[in-house]
Amino acid sequence: MSVSQNECFVELFSFDDLARYACAFREYPQRVYSQEFNGERVVSCSMMLANTLLIFYTPLKKSGRYISYQVTGGKEICDIVESTKDISHYAPVVHMESQISPLPENEKDIPDQFHPIPVKDLGSLARLTYDPEFPDEQNLTLFALPRKKSWILGYITSLEMDDVYYNFNYVELDSEPTKNFLKYQGNHGKNPEFSDTIDHGFSYFPIIKIKNEHPVFGFSD
Repeated sequence: MSVSQNECFVELFSFDDLARYACAFREYPQRVYSQEFNGERVVSCSMMLANTLLIFYTPLKKSGRYISYQVTGGKEICDIVESTKDISHYAPVVHMESQISPLPENEKDIPDQFHPIPVKDLGSLARLTYDPEFPDEQNLTLFALPRKKSWILGYITSLEMDDVYYNFNYVELDSEPTKNFLKYQGNHGKNPEFSDTIDHGFSYFPIIKIKNEHPVFGFSD
């Protein structure tokens, strides 16, 4: 039996989260789109799943040709600009007349819905990002989302058999994460900590905050 293909929209917490997702620690930044969605102009970046185009979006507050992302003095700076004159990472923005794909939107029946799997601690979550098959092509992106009265932080993995299964491996947090990265130096026996600055000698995992809990992450009430 064939599985229907569709698109699924997930709103991010802020524009900076979108810029971080598209650019942070990527050799080549993602392509970004602007389009009309639910009566407003949004800017979005997508993730391809087996049967779903997962679209992360946030309202477009400023028009331009590129998303600019740079870390200066250890601090990240995110903007939308017209040119690529400064030293920065740039994600090209493609302005669409309406939609970015012909796939139908479906928020209720998501064939690639993630399977939530709890992980014991943040160190284990950080180590989960290591892929022995592709050690030089690590995906370091973590996703934070509200869950009931608290927040969770997780990492997406997949199992490819006859079908592809997606897992959302997560840790429950004591409170909302207010910093943009998880900083880790596990080879020195140190526990991870949240950070807004980038220092040499550490591994960093960009945190992308989701605005509201979404069915694609697989949690039930």
